[in-house]
Amino acid sequence: MPDLPMLTRPIPSSGEEMPVVGLGTWPVFDVGADEGARRPLREVVRRLLDAGARMIDSSPMYGRAEGVAGDLLADLGARPRAFLATKVWTSGRDAGIAQMRRSAGLLRGEVVELVQIHNLVDWRTHLATLRQMKADGRVRYIGVTHYTNRALPELAHILETEPGIDFVQCGYSLAARAAERDLLPVAAARGVAVIVNQPLGQGSLLRRVREGPLPEWAAEFDCASWAQLLLKYILTEPAVTCVIPATGNPEHMSDNLAAGFGRLPGADQRRRIRAFWDAL
Repeated sequence: MPDLPMLTRPIPSSGEEMPVVGLGTWPVFDVGADEGARRPLREVVRRLLDAGARMIDSSPMYGRAEGVAGDLLADLGARPRAFLATKVWTSGRDAGIAQMRRSAGLLRGEVVELVQIHNLVDWRTHLATLRQMKADGRVRYIGVTHYTNRALPELAHILETEPGIDFVQCGYSLAARAAERDLLPVAAARGVAVIVNQPLGQGSLLRRVREGPLPEWAAEFDCASWAQLLLKYILTEPAVTCVIPATGNPEHMSDNLAAGFGRLPGADQRRRIRAFWDAL
């Protein structure tokens, strides 16, 4: 990685600086206890942290991923270096509290950095619980999530009407740009940090471009691969705090991390990226 540190963005509600590239765990961390399956994931986590990145995002919905992430961080002695984000994904107050307690245990910490309401399931109930947990110091930040474009207006409405939300997580990529119109302006206006999931479309965007050469003009913003171009496009949006592409491949992790270093596209370059993509 370059000598200069990874780019960071402040979490608006606190000012804490967050490195702009993180790691998603769906579905690649759902592997259980087999060491052969865990070995590359341990290296993925090591490379993430060694690059200065912090965020690892998971959920009870992701099978064994929370426990695997917690175990790997313990193996590396690195739990304090990570910013762990998980979710509550059930209905009912008591069930939500029980699920969040289990997640904290799997992630090896009494305090979880960020708990989000997964896909807005029973969000009113869980938001009340999370506000109290934050006040009690059991979570540092709270948020809401969804991955579909059709949920963006509801996410925006919640940010506009519900105080105290620190993070919103949404799907956003060159192939799915509705968030630029429907959510990011509201998040910026309300001072809510934005986590972007599926920035590579679970690999579909890379499959679309991988046969062609990277444009020479990508070097103008320190871009050396298609993954970096796709991620740097998203990171040019000032409302975006962190992108979390999922991978279980250490080399892909290093490639993704490189998007957080060097120059980002300017406005003209960003328009050029959009035009290039739309012409494919």
